[in-house]
Amino acid sequence: MKQPDVIVIGGGAAGMMAAGQAAQTGCRTLLLEKMPLPGRKLGITGKGRCNLTNVAEIREFIEHFGPSGRFLRQAFARFFNRELMDFFENLGLELVTERGGRVFPASGKAGDVLKVLRKWLQNSGVAMETSARVDALVIKDGRISAVVCGGREIPCRAAVLATGGASYPATGSTGDGYAFAEAAGHRIIDIRPALVPLETAGPAAGAMAELNLRNIKARLFIDGKKAAEDFGELVFTEFGVTGPVILTLSGLAVDALRSGRKVVLALDLKPALDEQKLDRRLLRDIDARGKEPLDSLLRGLLPRQMVPVCLDLVDLPAKRTAATLNAKERQRLRLWIKDFRLDVTGFRPFSEAIVTAGGVDTREVDPRTMESRQVKGLYLAGELLDLQADTGGYNLQAAFSTGWLAGRCAAEAVSELTE
Repeated sequence: MKQPDVIVIGGGAAGMMAAGQAAQTGCRTLLLEKMPLPGRKLGITGKGRCNLTNVAEIREFIEHFGPSGRFLRQAFARFFNRELMDFFENLGLELVTERGGRVFPASGKAGDVLKVLRKWLQNSGVAMETSARVDALVIKDGRISAVVCGGREIPCRAAVLATGGASYPATGSTGDGYAFAEAAGHRIIDIRPALVPLETAGPAAGAMAELNLRNIKARLFIDGKKAAEDFGELVFTEFGVTGPVILTLSGLAVDALRSGRKVVLALDLKPALDEQKLDRRLLRDIDARGKEPLDSLLRGLLPRQMVPVCLDLVDLPAKRTAATLNAKERQRLRLWIKDFRLDVTGFRPFSEAIVTAGGVDTREVDPRTMESRQVKGLYLAGELLDLQADTGGYNLQAAFSTGWLAGRCAAEAVSELTE
């Protein structure tokens, strides 16, 4: 390949999309990926099923990113969920929409997404170097002029930095791009794990490890005040809790813990029943099965693995006859079922986080083009930016959209330079 016009650094979702779009405009495009194959992290997203996007409207979509979501409005206006779905379907990938508007490949295999993307890159004329670790960006007179890779200086007219975050480092996302961006003059918002399992105090969670609860309500309290709540699925682990409802709440918990605040998780195990209905249910069960021990009675209300934990925490003997429960003891049971509390003491490392919070300050990136406001010809895309949402396909759409815009605009800028 002759000297590339555009160099894309990083072969994740954003990088592959950027490289393909730049090449399709006629620019000579080189994709540098430090792993043996591009898209390693994409291959494990959505539990290996690859939740590509969500069918939510733009306004709702942006709300999932919090205050930083406004930055994405321009990228989404150019390339959003319908365009992404059309893109993959035109490449022959059949898609399905599931609960919550989540969009997956119909095969349920992330590998199929990677196959069509890699073939598309090849057909688009992208030159790719794998196992190619970038060492530095070369900036002259405020403009990107080359990329140093493996000791070689490769000249270029534009570059797209799409190295990903710091989550799942085994896939190649080791945070290299933050150093490149900082060296280029960008401010980096403190990075921390996001969409990450939480650690809890005491033996309760460990005693219920691998227990999966559906349709529970989880509330997060910070310094005694309710900060957020969510409804859905939770999984207990040896160290604490995980699952969709926990991942959604984890961002607030991580930031609170990092600032030394007290974090408590309160679980409502029977959100469909208020306390009065739950009490009537207990009374009916006692009336029908009063001769049974409490641990037997409670298996009608709670998963078997949870019963001994419940009885221990409400201080009731497992083999006590159910009919002997008095009103105050029933109240203790009700309160525990409706408000089971766990002190949150920590969070898991980047290696277990789905995405990275923090990153390049988006105020220093032009949202209309993804070009750096610090260095001409340098474009930034994907998880490297200070953008993160909860689960549901939102983060991956942001990667594809910002990659699409960065690749297109980098190519347009190159065309203008050659005119």
